[in-house]
Amino acid sequence: MHWESERLLYRPIERKDLQALFRIYGDARTHQFNPRGPYPSLDHARDVLLRRIKDRAIHGFDDWVIMEKSDPQHVIGFGGVFVSEFNGRRTNNLGYRFEPDAWGKGYATELAHRAIRHGFEDLKLKEIVGVVRENHTASRRVLEKVGMTFLERVFNPQDPPASLMFTITRQQWRERNGTGH
Repeated sequence: MHWESERLLYRPIERKDLQALFRIYGDARTHQFNPRGPYPSLDHARDVLLRRIKDRAIHGFDDWVIMEKSDPQHVIGFGGVFVSEFNGRRTNNLGYRFEPDAWGKGYATELAHRAIRHGFEDLKLKEIVGVVRENHTASRRVLEKVGMTFLERVFNPQDPPASLMFTITRQQWRERNGTGH
C-alpha cells in the first residue's frame, strides 16, 4: 500500500530501508533535540527496523518511509502515526525525522496533514498526539499548524529534558476540516 500528498510519497517500511534508516537516524544533526543521540550502529538500526515491521503487524499501522515525488528512489525521511507510550498510556503518536537536506521545505507539515488524515479516515483512530521537546520550536509550530493543541508535559527521568504532548481528536479534526460528523 502506498500513500501520497502534494510533493511526497509514502510507503510502509521494509527490510531494504535499513541503510536509509541508519543514514538518517545515525546522523547527529537529526538528533539535535534528542539527548539519546544518533543510532550508534547498523545493528541498532536493524533492531529498530524489525521492531517497526513487527509493530505494523501487531497494530495494523506504523510510520512510513518518505520520498519526494521528484526522486522516488531516494528516502528523505520516516514519519507518520505509530503506537507509543507516554505518561503510562498508549498513544497514537505522530512523529517524523527527515534528512537535513529536506529541512525547511515544509515537508514535516505536509506529512503531518497526510498522516493525521490517514489516522482518522483510514484507521478510524479517536485521537493522535505529537510529542516534542520543549525547546524544539520548529516541531511545535508544525503540530500547531495541523490543529494540535497542548495537552500535558511528558516527564521521563531517564530522558530529560521534558517534552510537551499535543493532541487532536477525530472530532476536532473533522470540525477543523469541515468534514462534519
